[in-house]
Amino acid sequence: MSAKLQEQLSAMAQYSSGEIFRSINRGIEKEGLRITPDGKLAQTPHPAGLGSALTHSLITTDYSEALLEFITPVSTGVEESLDILQNIHSFVYQQLDGEMLWAASMPCIVSGDEGIPVARYGSSNVARMKTVYRYGLGHRYGRLMQAIAGIHYNFSMPPAFWDRAWRDAGQPGDLTDYISERYLGLIRNFHRHSWLLIYLFGASPAVCASFLRGRDNHGLQPFDPQGRSLFMPHGTSLRMGDLGYNSNAQKNLQVCYNSLHNYIETLRSAIMQPHQDYRDIPCGKGGDYQQLSDGLLQIENEFYSPIRPKRVTRSGETPLNALHRAGIEYVEVRCIDVSPFHPAGLDAGQIRFLDTFLLYCLLQESPACDDDEQAIQRANLEAVVNRGRQPGLMLKTSSGERGMAQWAGELLSDMELVARELDRAHDGTDYVTDLQAQQDKVRDPELTPSARILREMREQDLPFFRLAMGYSERWAEHYRARQLPKAEMADFEEESSRSLRAQREIESSDDISFERYLDNFFSQYRAL
Repeated sequence: MSAKLQEQLSAMAQYSSGEIFRSINRGIEKEGLRITPDGKLAQTPHPAGLGSALTHSLITTDYSEALLEFITPVSTGVEESLDILQNIHSFVYQQLDGEMLWAASMPCIVSGDEGIPVARYGSSNVARMKTVYRYGLGHRYGRLMQAIAGIHYNFSMPPAFWDRAWRDAGQPGDLTDYISERYLGLIRNFHRHSWLLIYLFGASPAVCASFLRGRDNHGLQPFDPQGRSLFMPHGTSLRMGDLGYNSNAQKNLQVCYNSLHNYIETLRSAIMQPHQDYRDIPCGKGGDYQQLSDGLLQIENEFYSPIRPKRVTRSGETPLNALHRAGIEYVEVRCIDVSPFHPAGLDAGQIRFLDTFLLYCLLQESPACDDDEQAIQRANLEAVVNRGRQPGLMLKTSSGERGMAQWAGELLSDMELVARELDRAHDGTDYVTDLQAQQDKVRDPELTPSARILREMREQDLPFFRLAMGYSERWAEHYRARQLPKAEMADFEEESSRSLRAQREIESSDDISFERYLDNFFSQYRAL
């Protein structure tokens, strides 16, 4: 336990009587595939009752037309965020015509790239840009990878925290720059310890064989004699490994989190510099857009990372320009699997632990990192993704190897002071209780979600598809029976109607060509 961590926790608790810790801001973005009653990926358009995927504030789509994404508003309440997420599910189920939501991260039955419809957002320039970007992802990485679902967790501290921390630090420089530097420190520590989240919450140790049909170099083993499922015996989150959001082209992209300027410039250069592997994918010649550009990254969102620094953008503004304009506003955690064991894909205990973990990463010392340390971090993440529950697993440090279980136990013990301060602020015991549940998982790997999935497959003699299908049907029944109050139902219906009006207004106001629109958009990168 560092002296800095103890000092900051004590100062904040004394200064605010816990108000600061009750004012942590969070938001959840949860993805889920629409599927048919027989478990195949839905080929139908975005349901009309859900409004416009372009402009709806709570419900959109991600890569595929079938990949719904639910977005909760910023909230300071754990249960409130979870209730809103469940309400979105309930409303969506009222609009689905016999379809369901897949209850896992790794996909259902898919029939190759052509069976994964790309998302459509309308006829406006911004809508076309979003669709072309997704076509580009499909050409670069294959559409199968884009059918994987996950959960993003957005986290930020309230202004009162930053005002106090900045003053306690002697008001070093501009407050906006100070906030960005502290969030970058959180991100560096997150990368050092993200393997722990993968171990504790990874819920994708197996996959339906249809996902890898025709691919021989996946390295997975048959789970059953028929080869219906493939798995890693000690794996935790295949979604975070080579099967999921990974890119060979990006592996040489060294993104530095030691300064915001370096982060922005590295991604800007990757967007502006043509990449040899993508030169033959059409990007505008003769009006044929199969990607936005031939850069290593089409836009910054293409950079796959377990965590991102973020700021809410203005209309038409790029994320990098938003960060350059006003600094980091919040962080987006992107390494969370959808749990089939919870109707919303995660529960309040996981949210509380994420708060504890992220606050720990923020308050701990966070020295600058270098290429060697980043290589160690990648190796540790890969080891836990593929072998996280392997007895005696060793991870790397700058001074040699270290047992994963011992290291995990020490980290969780260090976080106990953070959990106790959060409990004191909320006048309860939930944070410590949820932390203890994670300590139990370290002592007994069979308590992890990844182990539970494989155990249930084995005990019930089910392939991965059948296990996930069973949970999908169970939660479908749950949400179909979970009726919303009339007032909340009316609010959802009004938002769907408003979003359709907003889409029509955007489409009618377009007064330049798509080519000019893209040039204006990319000119922002050139001006950085």
